[in-house]
Amino acid sequence: MGTALVDRLGGSRRARVVVLLACALALNAADTGVIGAIVHELRRSLHITNTQIGVLTAVPAAVGAVATVPVGQLTDRVPRVPLLAGSVVLWSLAMVVGGLAQSYEWLLASRVALGAVTATAGPTVASLIGDYVPPEERAGTYGRILAGELVGVGFGLLAGGNIAAFVSWRVAFWFVALLGLGLAVLLWRMLAEPERGAQGSGTGRGGRELAQRQVDMAGVTADPRNVLGMDPERMTLLQAARHVLGIRTNVIIIVASAVGYFFFAGLRTFAIVFVQERYAVGRGELSAFLPVIGLAALAGVLLGGRLADRLVRAGAITARVTVPGVAFAVSALLFLPGLLTGEALIALPLFTLAAAALAAANPPLDAVRLDVVHFRLWGRAESIRTIVRMAGEAAAPVLFGWLSGLLDSGRGSATGLDRVFLLALLPLALNGLLLLRGRRTYPQDVASALESERRYADGPA
Repeated sequence: MGTALVDRLGGSRRARVVVLLACALALNAADTGVIGAIVHELRRSLHITNTQIGVLTAVPAAVGAVATVPVGQLTDRVPRVPLLAGSVVLWSLAMVVGGLAQSYEWLLASRVALGAVTATAGPTVASLIGDYVPPEERAGTYGRILAGELVGVGFGLLAGGNIAAFVSWRVAFWFVALLGLGLAVLLWRMLAEPERGAQGSGTGRGGRELAQRQVDMAGVTADPRNVLGMDPERMTLLQAARHVLGIRTNVIIIVASAVGYFFFAGLRTFAIVFVQERYAVGRGELSAFLPVIGLAALAGVLLGGRLADRLVRAGAITARVTVPGVAFAVSALLFLPGLLTGEALIALPLFTLAAAALAAANPPLDAVRLDVVHFRLWGRAESIRTIVRMAGEAAAPVLFGWLSGLLDSGRGSATGLDRVFLLALLPLALNGLLLLRGRRTYPQDVASALESERRYADGPA
């Protein structure tokens, strides 16, 4: 890794953290990219429909939504690096079993096991970022790490599609499983477990001084209803859930994030087959264009986080809520004319810009959650967010697949998918309005988190 890039990432230690955590998210996302790339091969090999393809991507998300409950508890109580590395090993084994499938039922069963371990990534990565990175840099760093999701989906689409075309869809599964085993070794050997609360507390152990100065300058005081009344280490899951769901900003970003990932889940599952059938674009042409869309989305996720951090440092206390609100609205406005046109040369550039705007929303949203929640509740707060997000991800492929069949009017799946994508733009646009409310609640919720951390700054590591 070049010296300039290492310096931009915050030094060699921070660069190692960013790269390894980004790879963990990339691996998690590569699976859905592979599924999206081999839709034709799966339909032909296993004799299944679009709805059944949707189920294959929905099942891991649904199972993961349930599994994330105990994982959130574990994240707040046990060393997180071994937990993450172990989950990557189990993920790889599930992919190997999936590649051996001789029937749809067999493949579906492997996806159930896959979902049980994918739930680990969200809570562990969020908690680790909070302890590795100071608050004023979190959105930008989150952007670099979340870039792994986009790289993973793009890699899965390209590698999965080409391996399936030239060898077999089974080999595509085994290839990403092999990469997973290598990543597990690197996580175990190269990622050190950080001290809990090293960056979270505003009481002298690290990084919330900027937030404290800003809420003081804005004349904002804590909301007594959101200040912890007991040690978070002693809270049951129900008590923790009640607390984090009582934080209005947290509820807003949970809903906004779930809507964004709902749309993205439908997009990554059916975008390839939609573009091929709607615009008569061949696999070779599409494979050449996919990196362009991927690079645009990558630029969006990196710039969204950096822009939010820069605005926060300049005194715009609500920037981490404002930036994603604008990004969601812009994304919907760009997708709309692309879906209405039948010309690939018009649609694909619009889709590229829309993907960049959609990706830009996620890093600031994820940083907000760390801002408004006590550091010893980060794992459980993320698990609750993950439940809602993965429920949306689970529903999207099945709903998109089912509605595409219902709305195709006998003229092919592209027509049905076109109408489904148009319908899905409405909640995406409404996200922008929802986040305007978050601008009003965010400063007081940050002040409440700071007061909670002053009361309960320490606890067993």
